[in-house]
Amino acid sequence: MPDQRSEKASDVRKIIHVDMDAFFAAVEQRDHPELRGKPVIVGGDPGDRGVVATCSYEARRFGIHSAMTAARARSLCPQAIFLRPRMEAYRDASRQVMGILRCYTPLVEPLSLDEAFLDVSAATADGVLAVQIAREIRARIERETGLTASAGVSYNKLLAKLASDWRKPNGLLVVPPEHGLAFLAPLPVGKLHGVGPATVKKLSSMGIYTVLDLRNASREALIAQFGKTGLWFYEIARGIDRRPVQPSRQRKSVGTERTFPENLEDPKVMLATLQQIAGQVATRLQALGLAGRTVSIKARFPDFETVTRAHTDAQTIWHTDALCLFARPIGQGHPCRVACARIRPVAGRDREWSGQSQC
Repeated sequence: MPDQRSEKASDVRKIIHVDMDAFFAAVEQRDHPELRGKPVIVGGDPGDRGVVATCSYEARRFGIHSAMTAARARSLCPQAIFLRPRMEAYRDASRQVMGILRCYTPLVEPLSLDEAFLDVSAATADGVLAVQIAREIRARIERETGLTASAGVSYNKLLAKLASDWRKPNGLLVVPPEHGLAFLAPLPVGKLHGVGPATVKKLSSMGIYTVLDLRNASREALIAQFGKTGLWFYEIARGIDRRPVQPSRQRKSVGTERTFPENLEDPKVMLATLQQIAGQVATRLQALGLAGRTVSIKARFPDFETVTRAHTDAQTIWHTDALCLFARPIGQGHPCRVACARIRPVAGRDREWSGQSQC
């Protein structure tokens, strides 16, 4: 972490991460008062292959969480109330929340419908504290939308996001520069941005389980194991995160997703389904004026094992015929439902396309 003792207080960024509490489920409980206080699960049908999108805190007490199969969720909490998502209602609530955030700074970076980073450094130049802004934002969100939000305040995005999760739901935590290293030290490495399950396993094999363990690893050892990502791990273990808040984030993916009630085992049906999915995504690509060069197919098996195959072409790809041309050969040979395709950016443009259909 940079030595904050040698820096002026005005040089330290003030970042807020706002995260809505159980957003989809909270909107449902707000709009349907009879659901308040009850275990609500928003997602797919537990009788089919549905997956939990989110759930209320009443449901979380039973061990239910997002991405869990709806059937498993029902077994953990038979009395749970399952609801299909109402995306337009959630988008409306999200627009209202983001509008509130932009009242305090133009530097708002939405990460999804229910969370965003804010850089309020300029707003604090006259002596107003970032924590005061965070308190006012949370109060306005609850007053104007009937929903609650948690917030984290710190000097970079890494710590602000970790802090917002610390006192959920409806909580607020500030991590000042002088406390950054101590706050990070005991955390499991899986809590860090960019550290997924596979990386956690690899770090564990190196005897690295906590952020303090990661901090004690040499830069050379991390780079040798993870390449340039190792340098990122070296820095975030020391509380260093130079990523700016980006109000105009370029689109990273465009896609579609579909879940089927039964496995698709007939290759003809799978390929016909793939063509339909490709057509849907091609339409979106054309509407957005995007193209790319890499198509990838993701297939998910009945046991939820997922495999991915990809092909990169010298020519740009943006219409249905081209998508299918490359998707068909790399998608064949999998006795399950065809899942997804992605196009990586055209040279000079940070654009890609993806679509998914789960097994």
